[in-house]
Amino acid sequence: MKREHFDVAVIGTGPGGEGAAMQARKLGRRVAVIERFEEIGGGCTHWGTIPSKALRFAIFQVTHLASLPQFHDLRRSIPDSFADLRKSAARVIEKQVRMREGFYDRNDAPIIRGEGRFIDSHTIEVLQSNGARQELTADFVVLAPGSRPYRPPDVDFDHPRIFDSDTILGLECTPRSITICGAGVVGCEYASMFRNLDAKVNLVNSRDQLLSFLDDEIIDALSYHLRDRGVIIRQNEMYDRIEGQDDHVVAHLKSGKQLKTDILLMAIGRTGNTDRLCLDKVGLEPDSRGQLKVNEHFQTDVPHIYAVGDVIGFPSLASAAYVQGRYAGMHLVQGEAERTMVKEIPTGIYTSPEISSIGRTERELTEAKVPYEVGQSMFKNLARAQITGQTTGMLKLLFHRETLEILGIHCFGANASEIIHIGQAIMLQDGPANTLMYFINTTFNYPTMAEAYRVAALNGWNRIR
Repeated sequence: MKREHFDVAVIGTGPGGEGAAMQARKLGRRVAVIERFEEIGGGCTHWGTIPSKALRFAIFQVTHLASLPQFHDLRRSIPDSFADLRKSAARVIEKQVRMREGFYDRNDAPIIRGEGRFIDSHTIEVLQSNGARQELTADFVVLAPGSRPYRPPDVDFDHPRIFDSDTILGLECTPRSITICGAGVVGCEYASMFRNLDAKVNLVNSRDQLLSFLDDEIIDALSYHLRDRGVIIRQNEMYDRIEGQDDHVVAHLKSGKQLKTDILLMAIGRTGNTDRLCLDKVGLEPDSRGQLKVNEHFQTDVPHIYAVGDVIGFPSLASAAYVQGRYAGMHLVQGEAERTMVKEIPTGIYTSPEISSIGRTERELTEAKVPYEVGQSMFKNLARAQITGQTTGMLKLLFHRETLEILGIHCFGANASEIIHIGQAIMLQDGPANTLMYFINTTFNYPTMAEAYRVAALNGWNRIR
């Protein structure tokens, strides 16, 4: 069997694989990309970020339109079944796939279809769907196989009323009630979506607060607004067993509670897609969730084999995966890469309202004994929010009391994931450019949501003067 040699082999065409492949090609290296599915884009494009966010937007449009008095008579003609709403996601996915195929074509990075697995540390065998086999060798390998929902072995996922975050997208009708086991990012996002469709929602959280990596004030705001919408949050609870019936599902909790709902969504984390890579052939061993350990440059214990994206765990964001891939592609060619690329990555959580943050939280600053102060802007006081009717939310700036350096930015409300980038651009500047004074002395368009930065900065300035 003839082996073709490449400078870099990339396994996976999600954001991490794409970032690595494009960066290595831009730096003049010969790259092969291996993808086991017929269409490129990985879980981000087909089962995760794109379809779930397109679905969320469709739900928002329907519920927002239905809430306006002038459209009350049209309410019955608005499509609101789950199946109808997810059709918009299919259109977006098709466009994304075509666009990304163009990236590989224009950059002359061939996509080899099939399942890649190691023969040795520089040789990869690709098993194609028709049974054919192809081998290639590479000086460097970037693993970006992504992840899949973790499926506890004691839960029957073949039952038509029991779902994970991949299969829930195939739901044909809108349930009247749902139990969501797991209150991480995925669980909270789907709790918001189904509640906006008027389903009764039980959100089962194994911890004592939601999304503990966020700032405490943002956590409290999220919990309040979910409860205010009618979501029942059950903290410090874990499932004991799941009982699927013909017309309902019962979640038996370890506390003795029984939650009977139309369907159940299991969202208790993800598993890295490493089980079929034959990692034992190269001396790598993933952890119990299929994730690989990497150093600060995204190198595994085998230095010429890199890993990026969901397969290395937190933060498991599409945006993070892409820059990690770019970093790996740059590092393997040049031996170094710009750390700013991966230094501060904002979170984007698409609950209703959405959440985004960057930098440190109040909890972290307090523990580190950093003398900080807070500047806040409540969206209900902004003219733009009053005009659009989306007045729920806030922007919070954390800054050093003495140097005025921006230490953290936390946003909860409409367009939070967009608003955060204004602060991110300033926060990543060096020296005097990164201070509270930028927001105080900069003119923002009026009325805009961006004006929240000036309001929050002035609020903080007044606290120390």
